[in-house]
Amino acid sequence: MAPNLRERSSTRAVARPAGRADASHGVNLDVVSAPPRPVPAAAPWAAEIFTIGVTGTNGKTSTTWMIAAAIREAFRPVLQVSTVGVALDALPLPRGRSFADFLGALEGAVERGARHAVIEATSHALAQGYARAWRFDLGVFTNLSPDHLTTHGSWEHYLAAKAQLFVLLGPGRVAVLNAADPAALLLDQAIPADVTRRWYAAPHRGDRLRPADLEATRIELGPAGTIVHLAPSPAADALGGALQTRMIGEVFGENALAAALAALAAGIEPAAVARGIAAAPVVPGRFEVIDHGDDRPLCAVDYAHSPDALVHTCRTARALAGPGGRVILVFGAGGGATSEKRGPMGEVVGAAADLAIVTTDNPAARTRGRSRPPSPRGAARRPSRAPDRARSRGRDRARPRRGRRRRRDRGRRQGPRVRPGDRRPDAPLHRRPGDPRSPRGPGRGRSPSAALIARPGSPPSEARGGRPPS
Repeated sequence: MAPNLRERSSTRAVARPAGRADASHGVNLDVVSAPPRPVPAAAPWAAEIFTIGVTGTNGKTSTTWMIAAAIREAFRPVLQVSTVGVALDALPLPRGRSFADFLGALEGAVERGARHAVIEATSHALAQGYARAWRFDLGVFTNLSPDHLTTHGSWEHYLAAKAQLFVLLGPGRVAVLNAADPAALLLDQAIPADVTRRWYAAPHRGDRLRPADLEATRIELGPAGTIVHLAPSPAADALGGALQTRMIGEVFGENALAAALAALAAGIEPAAVARGIAAAPVVPGRFEVIDHGDDRPLCAVDYAHSPDALVHTCRTARALAGPGGRVILVFGAGGGATSEKRGPMGEVVGAAADLAIVTTDNPAARTRGRSRPPSPRGAARRPSRAPDRARSRGRDRARPRRGRRRRRDRGRRQGPRVRPGDRRPDAPLHRRPGDPRSPRGPGRGRSPSAALIARPGSPPSEARGGRPPS
């Protein structure tokens, strides 16, 4: 839904080498030719809506869902826009592909009484001028790690795209930043001085780089969700000293901190914030548990598409498996994606998994051999390479003749059908990657990683029980 606004103002955040190396990756962020702030309303009706934007490398969608849930808990209609869908409260709305479609969804939400919108802002949309075309009233930053370098050309340009959400915030507005992420310190340099900063921190991210308004002292994981214990502070006391979420993982505990600060800054009552985050549903494909029981391994699907995300996915899987458990991981790297991340992804899995099954994932325009990540290093077992999706599911299918394959692919492009690589048994009909009607969303041609966690002492055949996602 990124607008094509290159013909508008060329205002941008520019990353350039710093005069000295520091903890912020050795770059400074400057803003040139800034337009009037705040950005004018896109239409007369748009002045009535308070918009929260969420950006970062990982955790954008889950943070967006948590903020929207907190606003809903306060009995306020809210439009939720993310890469997995658009909805007004519980009402799904069509996902458009143009800026006009986006404005239409917002206008329809305003007509239905919505005065809040929570939008997942991708780097691609921000680089095209999204934040110059629509006024954001509050910005949330989750974290930053190298990704989408093929699109942006460099890490500095990737960071500069993310910065667009914050440098255009109006005076007196709020930026919610991660106090344990070095990239947030760079954003702090670029954000205008009249924008209020709110900081949060979680222990798994690393040492806190500056004081935080909301900080976790301990994060507990379980099959039913995550509990975040808060350090004493005015915000923590107002929230009751702890936050709970149905999502499983330390990273989701960190996202809950960001969502809570954002909702409080938007004027939502603390009790409603805590209840809303606790009630927020699990985002599809974000460590989504699809099978577990007393005599069955816990099987989860997670859209971990970067080394940083894969680290946290493996850490969550290991914590749930326990000291004597085993972690079996099926993963891949999508064709056409940032090739530099494939090696680090293999190293992460080699260090964390007992058995790694490496698939070609979605080769896209690349050959299968080129889209496949390198073998994980340090794994307890020799990694298993699955040359295609069928074999990754334990099925050895006869290779179709050339003409038959062409007819099959042509049918896949023309309409919805169940593909052999559906992620779970109850997966909906999938359309081709990039189709806005696809559950994966525009540009979401890559499959998630799957963490299969076996009970202690279970043989590999039991660990493969159920239907592993591809």
